[in-house]
Amino acid sequence: MREDCCFYWHSFEANGWHGGRCTMLLSRLRFQQLRTLSTQAPGLSQLDNSTGFLSQVPYRKHPGILHLKLIRLPQKAHNAVQVLLKERSIRQLEDRVTALKNYLWSRKRPAEESDLRAQAAELERKTKTYMASIPEEDVSIQEEKVRNIVLKTLRKNTYHWQPLSYTDELCLVYLAARFDGGFAAVTRALQEIRQRVPDFNPQTLLDFGSGVGSVTWAAHAIWGDRIGEYMCVDSSASMNKLSELVMKGGTETGDMHVSEVYFRQFLPLSPKVQYDLVVSAFSLNELSSMAERQKTIQTLWRKTGAFLVLVENGTKEGHQLLMEARETVLHVQDKQIWDHRPPHMFAPNSQQQCEKFSFLILSRNFVGEADAHWPRVISPVLRRPRHVHCHMCCADGQIYHDVITARRHGRDLYRCARNSEWGDRLPALVPFRNSDSEEIASGGKSTAT
Repeated sequence: MREDCCFYWHSFEANGWHGGRCTMLLSRLRFQQLRTLSTQAPGLSQLDNSTGFLSQVPYRKHPGILHLKLIRLPQKAHNAVQVLLKERSIRQLEDRVTALKNYLWSRKRPAEESDLRAQAAELERKTKTYMASIPEEDVSIQEEKVRNIVLKTLRKNTYHWQPLSYTDELCLVYLAARFDGGFAAVTRALQEIRQRVPDFNPQTLLDFGSGVGSVTWAAHAIWGDRIGEYMCVDSSASMNKLSELVMKGGTETGDMHVSEVYFRQFLPLSPKVQYDLVVSAFSLNELSSMAERQKTIQTLWRKTGAFLVLVENGTKEGHQLLMEARETVLHVQDKQIWDHRPPHMFAPNSQQQCEKFSFLILSRNFVGEADAHWPRVISPVLRRPRHVHCHMCCADGQIYHDVITARRHGRDLYRCARNSEWGDRLPALVPFRNSDSEEIASGGKSTAT
């Protein structure tokens, strides 16, 4: 099983795919960061046409292209949100929505005590080295100065994480700020399963940190009534109440648009109760420590019957949260395991909104695909005269950069690369360092309207 994986950012635009053009150009800084992180590809040898797709489809429709459609909120969900926001007037709603979006986007994980101690020790060492060069009559005064400098520096540079307490009003602000973007991000992640495993039809779903119900709406939009049970778990009673109101069309007396939805404030206790699909979207950063996150991930994995889907912000913090989760599932021993099937990495509003996100999908069973080893395009393809720049996550888990030309790689691979987009998989043979087949995928940009 491949253990070193990477993330990609995938892009939707408001009007769907933009053919050969990517409207979001890779910034110079982003390009430099990828150049720093990536190494020269180990030599894309040639196109992988083992399935014979070249005789069936043109280059612009090669099987690595996702062909995802524009994501829109279900009309009933959109109408329900409008009803709730109109009935419950909130002062300065637009400003509060913007502030909450910015806060959630920039939010970091709580600092670990062990990390703080290590930082304090290093700061103390450096400060003492500096202070030793300054004559000081009283050693106790010097030690006091060192202590004060260390404490001041830590207070200044340490992120002060605080738990969010969702009141009824803050829940409405969250609904206006995150419902559409959350729906788009989760839909994009679930479509990865739907497209690559079309025979998978989940009958039960567990949504941890269900919030305003974006996961339930997204799953129902994809699988419809084939899902017979939705278990929504959120510690906030206000969130559960609001989520139910949205499903009732914004009124207490309305009928549930999605049937068989159950709300809980705590995860089900029995480790033997499993769900076909388990999802946690934008929730891991609400947990107060790495130990708590690890415990929660292990619990979610125990309850996973087929797929575990994790979605977080498309930031460095979101990346780290998913890498922690991946490490927990793959390498941290769980003493309560009873399902011994090994994990496999399956894949790394009234206004328009672009959503940058990261996601991770783990499966209980290996999904045998002939193209599972194809590298993933992790940034906009830079098309230049007679050559194409591609940054890819390959099956050995590393990020590689290759300049693809018709002369060096063959006309078929060059044309496929030129017609590929951010997030697609490139049908290429790559000499990997190992033959494992796991894959991690991380988010990108989705557009919800």
